[in-house]
Amino acid sequence: QICNQHNAEAPNLEQTFHRMAQTEPNLDHDVSWFLLPSYWSKMVVALISFLCFANSYDGDFVFDDSEAIINNKDLRAETPLGDLWHHDFWGSKLSSNTSHKSYRPLTVLTFRINYLFAGGFYPVGFHVINIILHCTISVLMVDVFSILLGGLQFSNKGRRLNLAPKTSLLAALLFAVHPVHTECVAGIVGRADLLCALFFLLSFLGYCKAFRENKEGHNFSVFWVLVSVILGAVAMLCKEQGITILGLNAVFDALVINKLNVLELIQKLLHKDKSLENSGLLRKGLLFRITLLMSGGATILYIRWRIMGTGPPAFTEVDNPASFADSLFVRAINYNYYYSLNAWLLLCPWWLCFDWSMGCIPLIKSVSDWRIIALAALWFCLIGLICQALCSEDSHKRRILTLGLGFLIIPFLPASNLFFRVGFVIAERVIYLPSIGYCILFTYGFSLLSKQAKKKKILAVAVLGILLINVMRCALRSSQWRSEEQLFRSALSVCPLNAKVHYNVGKNLADKGNQSAAIKYYREAVRLNPKYVHAMNNLGNILKERNELQEAEELLSLAVQIQPDFAAAWMNLGIVQNSLRRFEEAEQSYWTAIKHRKKYPDCYYNLGRLYADLNRHIDALNAWRNATVLKPEHSLAWNNMIILLDNTGNLAQAEAVGREALELIPNDHSLMFSLANVLGKSQKYKESEALFLKAIKANPNAASYHGNLAVLYHRWGNLDLAKKHYEVSLKLDPMAPGTKENYNLLRRKLEQLQKKGG
Repeated sequence: QICNQHNAEAPNLEQTFHRMAQTEPNLDHDVSWFLLPSYWSKMVVALISFLCFANSYDGDFVFDDSEAIINNKDLRAETPLGDLWHHDFWGSKLSSNTSHKSYRPLTVLTFRINYLFAGGFYPVGFHVINIILHCTISVLMVDVFSILLGGLQFSNKGRRLNLAPKTSLLAALLFAVHPVHTECVAGIVGRADLLCALFFLLSFLGYCKAFRENKEGHNFSVFWVLVSVILGAVAMLCKEQGITILGLNAVFDALVINKLNVLELIQKLLHKDKSLENSGLLRKGLLFRITLLMSGGATILYIRWRIMGTGPPAFTEVDNPASFADSLFVRAINYNYYYSLNAWLLLCPWWLCFDWSMGCIPLIKSVSDWRIIALAALWFCLIGLICQALCSEDSHKRRILTLGLGFLIIPFLPASNLFFRVGFVIAERVIYLPSIGYCILFTYGFSLLSKQAKKKKILAVAVLGILLINVMRCALRSSQWRSEEQLFRSALSVCPLNAKVHYNVGKNLADKGNQSAAIKYYREAVRLNPKYVHAMNNLGNILKERNELQEAEELLSLAVQIQPDFAAAWMNLGIVQNSLRRFEEAEQSYWTAIKHRKKYPDCYYNLGRLYADLNRHIDALNAWRNATVLKPEHSLAWNNMIILLDNTGNLAQAEAVGREALELIPNDHSLMFSLANVLGKSQKYKESEALFLKAIKANPNAASYHGNLAVLYHRWGNLDLAKKHYEVSLKLDPMAPGTKENYNLLRRKLEQLQKKGG
């Protein structure tokens, strides 16, 4: 049984099916490839897709994972679930001016579930789910490609027939092992693309089910059409591209279910041909189904717009330089060049990079630029394919080429800059879905070559070689995504002009304590992009720590001059000015930072340190109190409050603050130590001793902990215990200030006691 009826005068659907089965060419006929039962095909695809990315299972959190997962408060149990529906992918409020408006609550929900089940930020569980998702999607592709390449046909029992088992297997394998998918699978943030693709495919397969019981040639299930719309909405809640499935379902309906000849339809519309009324357009319910799809899509987009707000996302020139070009010609030329690079990544996925912004691809500003050739090649191929898709006399060829182009182009439209500015130049993750179209076109091209080739097995071996190379490339690329160091260094050879690549290599080195090497990469990042304020800020920080204050101040001053609302740079500039003893300027810099970032506990902490240096004790305590209100676990601010109150003789207040701090951060040994000192001075020796011992248990190698406990025992009269801890302290730090003097005093006292006893 088949879903539709090509000839209006055909007596019944069964006859239509037999006639089509005889006349429509079979794509598998001339292809020399493996013919496996459906179950085995899916098992092979699942296994190979697993092998490609299995070595990424124990990778770290890398690149954007830090912001989307580790620093995203929406993953934590204390954040209400309802907040997910009002925040963007990165945990910021959608109403915020800094939000990227990427609304993917279902993806964030899966991250939250991962976090809760793992009991924390352990990346293995996150990676395993990504691998499973890609394997599932690849298996679903066997069914999807069997429909796209072989057509949608059902048996008398309503079971869908796979009329292209060999080519659907080949296309699914091509998809499963494509190296460009590594970012989506090995990078945890790629979960958004994987979930979107999963529901995207389920929506398509659901739409196909609407025609399973089509016995009259025009009946269909409204239920399954609506299910398809709902699944499209779910796909969009995972990532924005998901909405495009509704358009593809409409294209599929027109070409496969209604077998429309697009060129013929256009000609009839232009000539106002009356025969248009007698076409299958109305009779087969196409317009009604497209109306359902369009209404559903419009409703989804309206709700999304209402949630997101009217403001567009804020991106900077470094994110997408072509979109900021003044000339329409320059923008158009560069957008098209980006399209050609995306096409090249599908054809030859050898040069892969985690980030393609910041000078990685210099702008084309003149027609004399040799890269114009890439645009010409792209449009030459596209126009050729479009002409064949519209004008070919072979209806089977028209259908496959149009579907291939549709799946290649339509899911890519949200990333094309045509409707709104996007925050990247090229992103490998956004061609996860368009690669479906590439696999269709590649497989169809292979079938045409097989038809002409005399030695079909050689051609099959060549394709098998491509698959094997792609498997190895996936495994290599997955290993590069296992750690930030490997990932960032792999990009140096692909995008040596990308300032962000050098910045990330430098940041990774700085995090590992290799400041000298980090400085080199930060300087190169600033050289490549003289307005790269984050590189200036990080370089200024390292120079500040190395006491190269003059250059640090110059860099940080330039950073805030370029970006006046850069709060972190203002705070770091204040720290440098404080070190240079320019206190008034430092105070002004701190308050400017707080002006641009109201909730900035670290800045309040540094402001408190400034006030303490100026003996403005009340102001210092207020600043540190603000830091702890904004960040209750700010241990340094609590400690400084306790120490300042202790040093100024306010022991009762210091004790109260210390107890309050330990209630909030019960396992912080530095707070235990500070409070123990206060309690010792208040002659609460027993409680002080307990806290000292607890702090030493948590940090046994802190010489000061043993030294101060020894002082407590010394005062308390437990001289043997005092002697023991003085000796431990001196062993850990022979130069500990005051400890040696106190130890010598104790020894003299013990000697005197021995003489008296003697």
